Amino acid sequence: MSDPHRSVDCATALPRGVEWGTLVLILACYGLWLLVLFLLPGLGLGLSALCLGGLAALHSSLSHEALHGHPFRRPGWNEALLFLPLSLFIPYGRFRDTHLAHHRDDRLTDPYDDPESNFQDPEVWAQMPGWHRLLLQANNTLLGRLLLGPFVGQICFMIGDWRLMRGQDRNGEHRAVLRDWGLHGVGLGVVITITLASPTPLWVLFLGGYIGLALLKIRTFLEHRAHAECHSRTVVVEDRGPLAWLFLHNNLHIVHHMYPGVPWHALPRLYRENRDLFLSMNQGYHYKSYGQVFLRYLLRSKDPVPHPLWSSED
Repeated sequence: MSDPHRSVDCATALPRGVEWGTLVLILACYGLWLLVLFLLPGLGLGLSALCLGGLAALHSSLSHEALHGHPFRRPGWNEALLFLPLSLFIPYGRFRDTHLAHHRDDRLTDPYDDPESNFQDPEVWAQMPGWHRLLLQANNTLLGRLLLGPFVGQICFMIGDWRLMRGQDRNGEHRAVLRDWGLHGVGLGVVITITLASPTPLWVLFLGGYIGLALLKIRTFLEHRAHAECHSRTVVVEDRGPLAWLFLHNNLHIVHHMYPGVPWHALPRLYRENRDLFLSMNQGYHYKSYGQVFLRYLLRSKDPVPHPLWSSED
């Protein structure tokens, strides 16, 4: 790693050939999903919903791998492979486009230019009605992010796409958004049809989808902080437990942002071999485990909702 302070272009870091381990994991995710739908309801619908939630979160993590060029080098093949939306709510194409925009590290946490930012422009915040601010403040604790975050995030996401559709059509954005939602609707129809043919009620499927989004909120809760230096905005959570595997090691988030083309299974080794360098880059923004994160932030905020470094001149 000759220059740890420079992000490697995604394409230059992609391994050659098909990543068979990632491909097998994707197929296993679909296979387990079918087993849960058809075999698990007899053991309890609550257990079915929890398992569907875990698989929805894993499918989202795999979708994240796909949009970064895994397991195939051809984006269309990856999109076809992740076509069925087990996480139910977010079109793959919209996730792809917004997430790649999020990878502009110089704009991380920007209330306008970072699509994954939870910060608000302080001037907008000051003009919000009280109920809206209370909702966002509750959503800014880890417990609130788990319970309210999937709903708040989905509403904001859909409002953003609606505004995009109503605004000026730049470079065919309207058609792209319509296409992505249309493809999502087809995939969701297939998922619902399969579920209707199984013993699993639809409400369990959608509860599982909500649980999956809630699990992902654990990862995204503190991935980025407000900081003047862009590399110091991105966290490392040195967790090695089930959540780290469910997130496909994206808890080592500074590593992923610096080397977005590196596949999930290579992240832990890359971090171990260069730990001091990565922690120097992000100025020690790290946690030992998600247990530590829960203990610190379950009932309190890590950051304010209005961006603490934002000014109207930004």
